[in-house]
Amino acid sequence: METSNIAKLPTKWGEFKIKVFKEQQKEHFVIFTDPLPQIPLLRVHSECLTGDVFGSMKCDCGNELNLAMQQIAQNGGILIYLRQEGRGIGLLNKINAYFLQDNGRDTVEANLELGFKEDERSYHILKEIFEYFKIRSIRLLTNNPRKIKALEPFVEVTERVEIIAPTNCYNENYLKTKKEKLGHML
Repeated sequence: METSNIAKLPTKWGEFKIKVFKEQQKEHFVIFTDPLPQIPLLRVHSECLTGDVFGSMKCDCGNELNLAMQQIAQNGGILIYLRQEGRGIGLLNKINAYFLQDNGRDTVEANLELGFKEDERSYHILKEIFEYFKIRSIRLLTNNPRKIKALEPFVEVTERVEIIAPTNCYNENYLKTKKEKLGHML
């Protein structure tokens, strides 16, 4: 695994540091406060170009990212940004899933119709990231019980901290599907 140097990253939320971890062709990055608390507030955020960059209202991703950055800046912690767009199916397939959603499917049905599992994400790189930062315990910013379970082999989750983004007429069905089919605690 290849990694970058650590650089300063001033943001609208506060001063952070940033480091990149390369996993095959994916470059994941970590944004963190310095110093890190002994049990840091941590968000594992999967890339969502449409929500994070363009402010799509079809999901809650961009809003969750902003809320996480605010909370991490205030409390000290770390954001791990994993480059696994569209629950791991990639941008091209995510847009194909959007098309299916525009025609009545929910996010899970769209992924399945495209030949994918409901969630294709992998969290294996987190083991190396936690080892690098010597993190053994975290307070996890998430609503996703599957994410808690995926992290447990690598780190002790001492607390789940909810992260609730506002709903709108475009993401109501998306959030309903996350709650009813994926078990999110919303």
